[in-house]
Amino acid sequence: MPFTLESSQWLPRTPEEIFPFYSDAFKLEELTPPLLRFHVATPPPIVMQAGVEIDYRLRLHGIPMSWRSRITAWEPPHRFVDEQVKGPYHLWLHEHTFIPQDGGTLVRDVVQYDMLGGWLADKLLVRRDLRNIFSYRQQKLAEIFG
Repeated sequence: MPFTLESSQWLPRTPEEIFPFYSDAFKLEELTPPLLRFHVATPPPIVMQAGVEIDYRLRLHGIPMSWRSRITAWEPPHRFVDEQVKGPYHLWLHEHTFIPQDGGTLVRDVVQYDMLGGWLADKLLVRRDLRNIFSYRQQKLAEIFG
């Protein structure tokens, strides 16, 4: 059974102002903690649309890893979904939604994931790591759009 992580953040900009930032896959490097040494390996330009695949390199607890995501839904400026097709998880499905709210946008992330080690790995390591990554991301987004 997969695990779920949810994160929401209100930003004082419209979806039409925020979504283009997410349309640039290379911006993910800016939103990822430096400790992960995250790098987009697919050469530019990357035209974001359903079906596009993007390769990344990163380090998880010092271990080098490759990751490939496929965009499975692309609905600008309101929603997109990326799914891991190669990487450390058995399942990684990440839905990003951009909901107009109070003159700004509620940016919402819902991640369904599963990995080797199941609930024990989640409790001891994975959930904490993911919360830290999303906390860092929220700080960066507040700096950029706040």
